[in-house]
Amino acid sequence: TKQIGEEIIRDTCKVNSNLKSIALRYFNPIGAHPSAEIGELPIGVPQNLVPFITQTAIGMREQLSVFGGDYPTPDGTCIRDYIHVVDLAKAHVVALQRLLEEKNLSNYEVFNLGTGKGSSVLEAIQSFDKVSGEKLKYQIVDRREGDVVAAYAETTKANDVLGWKTELTLDDAMASAWKWEKKIRIK
Repeated sequence: TKQIGEEIIRDTCKVNSNLKSIALRYFNPIGAHPSAEIGELPIGVPQNLVPFITQTAIGMREQLSVFGGDYPTPDGTCIRDYIHVVDLAKAHVVALQRLLEEKNLSNYEVFNLGTGKGSSVLEAIQSFDKVSGEKLKYQIVDRREGDVVAAYAETTKANDVLGWKTELTLDDAMASAWKWEKKIRIK
């Protein structure tokens, strides 16, 4: 559906040269606002790793299932490019400024937003344990069908053209997600 949305916007810009747009391709957004006033609150079963981690640590889930421990990666778990939501927000500001100042080179541009490097599922868990002081209970289970070994962003264009780079780390994201989870669950 994301690709179809991009194609619709691109085609619309081709037909009407007065329209200008920038597509921002997120990789794996995680974390929360530093104030812990805004964060991820999935309805039902989370679809992303970090809410599973924080919900397990807060006691809502017995343990975290890590899908696959036999991938051809250093620790056997999948690798993803986790990007802090605050860095994504900053990328939006830069992209909007580019459009408003009419600096775009064409009426439709695409930028990948990520850190440009991946972290494994076990590295994400270790990061959470470090910043939270908790010891997350998890079990490695069978792989999920369709999971790819590794996915991370090629960010050169966003870095060079937008002048944007991530500033926050996996640890920063995990700490903010944990702060958010504790704020909404512990009253």
